[in-house]
Amino acid sequence: MGEKGSFLFFIIQTMSDVYSDFKKELPDYVKTEIDFEIYKMRHSTEHVLTQAMHNLYGRDKIIMAMGPATAEGFYFDFEAIGVEINEDSFVDIEKEMRKIMAAQLPIVRKEVSLKEAKEIFKDNPYKLEWLELIDSKTKGLTIYVTGDNVFVDLCKGPHVDNTKNIGKFKLLKIAGAYWHGDEKNKMLTRVYGTSFKSQKELDAYLFMMSEAKKRDHRKLGKELDLFFFSDLVGGGLPLWTPKGTIMRNELDAFVWELRKAKGYEKVSIPHITKRDLYETSGHWSKFANELFKINTREGYEFAMKPMNCPHHTQIFAHIPRSYKDMPQRYAETTMVYRDEQSGELSGLSRVRCITQDDAHVFCRESQIEQEFYAIWDIVNEFYSAFGFKLQVRLSTHDPENFDAYLGTREIWAKTEKLLEDIAKSRKAEYFIAKGEAAMYGPKMDFITKDSLGRELQVATIQLDMNLPERFDLNCTSESGKEERIVMLHAAIMGSIERFCSVMIEHTAGAFPAWLSPDQVRIIPISDENLEYADKVLSSLKAVGIRASIDSDAERMQNKIRKAQAMKLPYMLIIGKQEAEKGTVSLRYRTGVELKDIKLDKLVEALNNNIALRKLEIELF
Repeated sequence: MGEKGSFLFFIIQTMSDVYSDFKKELPDYVKTEIDFEIYKMRHSTEHVLTQAMHNLYGRDKIIMAMGPATAEGFYFDFEAIGVEINEDSFVDIEKEMRKIMAAQLPIVRKEVSLKEAKEIFKDNPYKLEWLELIDSKTKGLTIYVTGDNVFVDLCKGPHVDNTKNIGKFKLLKIAGAYWHGDEKNKMLTRVYGTSFKSQKELDAYLFMMSEAKKRDHRKLGKELDLFFFSDLVGGGLPLWTPKGTIMRNELDAFVWELRKAKGYEKVSIPHITKRDLYETSGHWSKFANELFKINTREGYEFAMKPMNCPHHTQIFAHIPRSYKDMPQRYAETTMVYRDEQSGELSGLSRVRCITQDDAHVFCRESQIEQEFYAIWDIVNEFYSAFGFKLQVRLSTHDPENFDAYLGTREIWAKTEKLLEDIAKSRKAEYFIAKGEAAMYGPKMDFITKDSLGRELQVATIQLDMNLPERFDLNCTSESGKEERIVMLHAAIMGSIERFCSVMIEHTAGAFPAWLSPDQVRIIPISDENLEYADKVLSSLKAVGIRASIDSDAERMQNKIRKAQAMKLPYMLIIGKQEAEKGTVSLRYRTGVELKDIKLDKLVEALNNNIALRKLEIELF
């Protein structure tokens, strides 16, 4: 503990910082003490970055806005006045950062009053804006001081105790960023960077980032002509081309095939609804900032639906239900809409129109386990088709922020125990993520890693006793009494948009044959072979294979290169010999070529590979 002086009240925290002291204020991805140490290091690296820029360009030229640590590194938002900062500037900035590290400056946490903080940051409009949002009676307002008042920033922390401990770092890129992520606000400059404890870890990350850049779904989506965005349509509203639509439809068909086998029925609901429905469900108040609201000419207030579950409750409730009718299993693939801020949009990963492969099961408490297992089976079968291994995360509520949820503490305790019992009964490896539950119930999220080792949340199953309570959903029991039912929410892909982004980057656009929009490209060596090429095309299309002929007046090698650039699984080379013998020369996108394959055998093999949704494209 420090002493109270004439200006500042000092509380110094060094490497003896206790993880639990900060746990409430840490981001969700900080789950362990190891994560905590990395978080402190990256947070501190951002402060050193800001200090280095002040040293190089002047405090009056680089006006600090904000700069948090992230799951993969850190960033720093600032307003540059009279100086140009670009990626060419990184060499000088990194050099200055290393000087600050070498100086081994202490990083000290100091507690100040609101009045004192406003005096310190009186020349910084961004810090003052934050401070205006803080109650004047707030205690524990903190700044961090590097060295002998060399650098000061308003910050909750935590940080390492000395600049020598920020690890191995690298500045990555520069971009524009609206203040508060709102396009109505001033455009600031954002510098991204990362840091690791060792050079080996940093090098591995940089290699992964290089690969990720090549695989960026926004880049490949354009190159493969799958989807795009139009300024006239608006940000976060993707437009899907014919090829991209094939991919979406194939994924949706796969999910529906699995669901149909488990007794699900399709339903359909409108895209807007009266305010009343979402007031009853609780979404109107809980999702107030994310709703697209509509006022009709008659004065009624509607909203674009941000989720489907309240509508599905009405389908269940529109007629009386007996225990003999249970469970009721509804499924639909439909768009929902959320008013995401412009700064939060990111390709298909974060959009404003979300296509959910959504399902809801209305069942008795005694049926929860069997229905949960059935959904779990669907999840396993779907993701095994892509070679994904799954881990289970039990997402529970945060007892210290209970106002964010619907229902009672008793209901939450009951539902969370049910989920954990189900996970244990399947002998699943799982971990608990406090505060990650949906507003109406705990959930079982499925986590996987893509080909670059990045962790991804995919499917989810949610247990809900709150919406049935709010909508008074019942069935008649064997004794003739009303019995409160339970809801299960299940999305296999989560959203088609996000899953497509995952698949594009996981495969680098080289999809399995069944998912590929273009499956076969027929390449005649010359125009003399076009007649036979048409015959091959007819044979393939007769069994539903997506194929086309490249009849352009180009050399064969150019045609092959075009097909490979589009990552087509198969190319069929046809010349005079093939036409005479009724065969084809098969070339995989890997470059492997097989000659003299009988056409009927090829069609059979292709059809089998696609029908079975095989991950590998090899046929023979």
